[in-house]
Amino acid sequence: MSHQRRFRFGVQFATAPSGAAWTDLARKAEDLGYSTLFVPDHFGDQLAPIAALTAAAVATTELRVGALVFDNDYRHPLVLAKELATLDVLSAGRVEVGLGAGWMLSDYAESGIAYDAPATRVDRFEEGLQVITRLLGPDPVTFEGEHYTITAHQGLPKPVQSPPPILVGGGMKRMLSIAARHADIVGINPTIPNGAVDGDAARSGLAEATDEKLQWVRDAAGDRYGDLEINLLNFACIVTDDRAGLIEGFAPGFSMTPEELADFPHALIGTVDEIVEQIEERRERFDASYVVVQADAFEAFAPVVARLAGT
Repeated sequence: MSHQRRFRFGVQFATAPSGAAWTDLARKAEDLGYSTLFVPDHFGDQLAPIAALTAAAVATTELRVGALVFDNDYRHPLVLAKELATLDVLSAGRVEVGLGAGWMLSDYAESGIAYDAPATRVDRFEEGLQVITRLLGPDPVTFEGEHYTITAHQGLPKPVQSPPPILVGGGMKRMLSIAARHADIVGINPTIPNGAVDGDAARSGLAEATDEKLQWVRDAAGDRYGDLEINLLNFACIVTDDRAGLIEGFAPGFSMTPEELADFPHALIGTVDEIVEQIEERRERFDASYVVVQADAFEAFAPVVARLAGT
C-alpha cells in the first residue's frame, strides 16, 4: 500500500536540566500532538540517546522515539540492534530506527575514532544497516562483510514492531540511494562537506538541490518509492509576524539571498498561517510529509501541529 503522505511532526531535543524536566518535555511533546521525539547522537552537550529515549518512552504512552540519527561508527551494529530492540520492547513498539554514517568532525577528533574517507564510512554504514535490519527481524543472522562479521546470532529480545521502521537521512547521492532502497523513512538533508554545519552545508540544502536529491531517491527506490515517507529536518523555525524582515536579516548568516532563504526547505519562518502554507507547498513539491523542528521552536510551532497533523 502506498504511503498516504499524511502530515506528522517530530521534535528534536538534546538535553534538559534534570530527569524530571526531561520527562516533562516528553509528555508535553506528546500532549501537543508531536508524533516523535528525536535525540541527536553526538559527544557534545547532550544526553546520551539510548538512556534519554528510554526515559522519554517510559514517561509517555503514544509518543514515538528515535535518534536523528545514530552514528554507525560509534557503536557496533549488533550492540545497537540489541539496544533498539530492548527499547522497542520497553516502549511497547514506539521506536523509529534512525541510522547514519557519521559526519561531525569534532566527535571523531575528541574520541579518537578514525574519521575515515566518506566512501569508507558509507561502506561501513551500509554493512551496519544490513546487520541491524536483519537482527531486528525474526531469523538468526550470519553476516560476513569487510567491516563486520556476525555468526549465527539470534538477536534477542525481538522488537514488538515487526520490524521497527528504519529512517536513513543523507545529502549525497550514494546515501540517499541506500536510503531509497532499504529505509522506510528517507530524510533529505543538506550535505555537510566540511564536517560542520556552516554556510556551505546550508547552501547544499537549497530548494533546487533538494529537487535533485528527491529525484535520486525516486530513481533508486523504483517501485518502492510510493511506500516511502519523506522527512525534512528544519534548522530554524521562527513564528513571527515579520517574515520578510527576518528573512532579510537572517539570509547572510545562511550564506543565501533572501529569495533563496524564503524557499529554503530546512527553515520555517512566518505566521502560523504562512508556515502552514510553506509546509503544504513542500509536501506538494518534495512529497515531504514528516517535518521535524528543533527544541527551541516546539511550543511556538504547536498550533501548526494542531492544524496539520494527520491531514
